[in-house]
Amino acid sequence: MENSLVSQGAELMVFGMGTVIIFLALLVVATTGMSKVVTRFFPVAEPVVPPKKNLPPAAADKQTLVAVITAAIHQHRQAKKPRQ
Repeated sequence: MENSLVSQGAELMVFGMGTVIIFLALLVVATTGMSKVVTRFFPVAEPVVPPKKNLPPAAADKQTLVAVITAAIHQHRQAKKPRQ
């Protein structure tokens, strides 16, 4: 009796694990297929970078840096003014 109960348990285990493995394999195949379909019909567009105002990159970066520093100093000085 124990032998048949153990064999039934092993059979049930193999059937259950086989079902899970088959399901996961089908899931991988379906996901891969959907990914290929989406990338074929909806390719990723390259981001468009707006051109700077005819300045060399270093000059544009310096102007931005100066503007940021100036704004920070102005904000700091406004916060330190004594209130009357």
